[in-house]
Amino acid sequence: MGKITFYEDRNFQGRSYECMSDCPDISSYMSRCQSCRVESGCFMAYERPSFMGQQFFMRRGEYPDMQRMISMGMMFDNIRSCRMIPQHRGSFRMRIYERENFGGQMHEMMDDCDSIQERYRMSDCQSCNVMDGHWLMYEQPHFRGRQMYLRPGEYRNFREMGMGMGGMRFMSMRRITDMCN
Repeated sequence: MGKITFYEDRNFQGRSYECMSDCPDISSYMSRCQSCRVESGCFMAYERPSFMGQQFFMRRGEYPDMQRMISMGMMFDNIRSCRMIPQHRGSFRMRIYERENFGGQMHEMMDDCDSIQERYRMSDCQSCNVMDGHWLMYEQPHFRGRQMYLRPGEYRNFREMGMGMGGMRFMSMRRITDMCN
């Protein structure tokens, strides 16, 4: 079970809202979120309500100033929704495809990949099928840049997923493992 507390002001000041599950609209509890504490588990933070827009992975720890999170890869300064990432203790398995609708080259992954270009000679990943586990996709090699959380399911076209992240390419992938403890 995860637990995250959001604060309206920097350095854990102002009104707060405690969350232990998905929250599609934090603005219904507070006007803004300028800091937060992840007490347990892992969460994806989103820049817009309903789990839309830019995403940022948050593990246990303190985040005292959302505006300074850009150095850690966060591309926005106010959290509007969050999704709790359930712990997964089994195996990890995902098939990535070079083109949308599972076309082009296909590679099956069971572990982290810091560069699909170096490992598989793929210049792009436009669709995937997550069979087991929860994964983070990164825009750049070596787990850098914008992020997207994927849970088990089929993702036929990243460019048309309607998440406000159009045109994003994924160049590295990481399993969400026990880093959430």
